[in-house]
Amino acid sequence: MPEEPEATTTLPAPSAPAPDPAPPTGYARVFAVPEFRAVFAAHLLSMLGVVVSEIALSVLVYDLTGSPLLSALAFALGFLPYLVGGTLLAGVADRYPARRVLVVCDLVCAGCVALMVAPGAPIAALLALRCVLAVVSPVFSGTRMATLADILGDGDLFVLGRSLLRIVAQSALLVGYGLGGLLLTAVSPRHALLVTIGTFLASAALLRFGTRRRPARARDTGALVGDSLRGARQVLADRRVRVLLLLFWAPPMFSVAPEALAAPYADDLGVGSTGLGLLMCALPVGTIAGELFAGARLRPATRERVALPLVCLTLLPYLGYALHPGLALSLLLLLISGAGCAYTLGLDQWFVRDVPEELRGRAMTLLTAGLMTVQGVGMALAGAAAEAVGVTAAVAGAGALGTLCCVVLAVQTWRTERRDGADRDMTGG
Repeated sequence: MPEEPEATTTLPAPSAPAPDPAPPTGYARVFAVPEFRAVFAAHLLSMLGVVVSEIALSVLVYDLTGSPLLSALAFALGFLPYLVGGTLLAGVADRYPARRVLVVCDLVCAGCVALMVAPGAPIAALLALRCVLAVVSPVFSGTRMATLADILGDGDLFVLGRSLLRIVAQSALLVGYGLGGLLLTAVSPRHALLVTIGTFLASAALLRFGTRRRPARARDTGALVGDSLRGARQVLADRRVRVLLLLFWAPPMFSVAPEALAAPYADDLGVGSTGLGLLMCALPVGTIAGELFAGARLRPATRERVALPLVCLTLLPYLGYALHPGLALSLLLLLISGAGCAYTLGLDQWFVRDVPEELRGRAMTLLTAGLMTVQGVGMALAGAAAEAVGVTAAVAGAGALGTLCCVVLAVQTWRTERRDGADRDMTGG
């Protein structure tokens, strides 16, 4: 049968669409995503658990040995194996479903802490288990970062989500050490470690039941270590991504100098343990304030526009240490420097935009491993420099050298952005 002709209706000319309102800013939009709420709560629990476990394990090792060196080593081992896990196991983040990786990492960490609690565990076993935790950590962190892009997309919501997780990490250091200290006044170190087991298990449950299963980003391409190393080479082969990684790593390497030298500097000032605590808190407080302001008050385009100027300025306040400032001025310098770390919101946006999706887990695992490694190296170098030239000169030198490195990397970042932008214009034309 022939089709009936469509009825014609004269419609009024559509009016011009009203311009879209400016997109809202602030962190509330991120919490509107149920999966992110689960990831956020799991991160909060695991961070508090990690901080409490670090304190409890350090005290436990000291109680068993009476050795300050071994007690300090229990802390240092939290940095050293990051590079191993971040390079040799990075492929895990892409070749297996992310939710499975996150849950298994939490369960492995809970199992390691449970073995630490076992009566009669030798010191070597305690330190070895601490190493396992540090090896697993970058795989977990990198996978979680890549999962954020799956949950929130690779736009502004991802940037705000990443910012919130960093704020939690900084806040956990401020709150967790205090809570850990209070906990140890009431229970033994082994019993305090039981709290950490609970936080890891709760984190695993939140991730298992609060996030949905997604397929792996990449295929299984042979041995894990070889695949991880190939992925790292692919990530580093891209000039733009390589420069962004270096720009993420350079400022923290130098910014840890005041933290590493806080104890001798507080002793020089004669401000006691109270002054030492303030010096340790000032930088993370400034960092939290800067990130909160940038995330809540600045538009995405503004955050990207100010990222490179901020990264060039964030270490300049350290030059004030050359004047041998007192406690009040030192705290102000650290607060200002910490606030400059808001540049990371702009870098996050560029990084997630420029890394291919199939390499996202490996790239973010490598980023996490590099961050922890350069901070450990930076602390060691700051201590060596202070031995040679004194504390204030070492911090001022870190500010000068760090600023120079940041300026060079910022110029390279600007150049690669211009080059990549031109390439996109030519291919899209």
